[in-house]
Amino acid sequence: MQMDKIRPEKAAEMLKQKGVEVTVEQAAFILEFLRKLANIIVAQHLEKQRKQ
Repeated sequence: MQMDKIRPEKAAEMLKQKGVEVTVEQAAFILEFLRKLANIIVAQHLEKQRKQ
C-alpha cells in the first residue's frame, strides 16, 4: 500500500495553523527527519517481532 507523502508546502501550512512558522525548506528537513525516524521505529519493531 502506497501512501501519498505530505509535501513541504502542506507541512508548513499545517504547522502555521498550529502557531509554528517555518519555511518550506525547514518543513522539508522536518519531514525528512520524521520519515527517517519512522523507518527506524518500524525496523526496530519488525526486528523485535522476528526475535520472538
